[in-house]
Amino acid sequence: MINNVAVKCLTLTEVSAVTEPLIESEALEKTNRINLLFDFYEALLTEKQQMFLKAYFHDDYTLGEIAAEFQISRQAVFEHIKRAEQSLMDYEHKLQLLEKHERRLAASREIGKLLEDAGPALSRQVNSLLDRMLD
Repeated sequence: MINNVAVKCLTLTEVSAVTEPLIESEALEKTNRINLLFDFYEALLTEKQQMFLKAYFHDDYTLGEIAAEFQISRQAVFEHIKRAEQSLMDYEHKLQLLEKHERRLAASREIGKLLEDAGPALSRQVNSLLDRMLD
């Protein structure tokens, strides 16, 4: 007891059980975001950046596998991927295409919820317009 407060020391296994799902969740979230940004800005990247990002994020190759394929070091692959990620984030910061897309999707969902109370004819018409707008 320290200052009348019970202190429990967690084992490494207990800490891992708590932190691993968070780390995996963050990694998955990052991968999903990079893939979305890639969908919007792929054409703005160099051919090499496109190849490395596709291999790493889309095809799930390891840095070592990519390095072996291109006969470069893992560190070089890592640097290429980091620069490509930064380029995607810079494009998004400037152009905000993903952010605008996500706002349109959210607005579409809100309109869909509001239409649940509307008549079926109006609901079909508005949903048709929303589908055309989002394509």
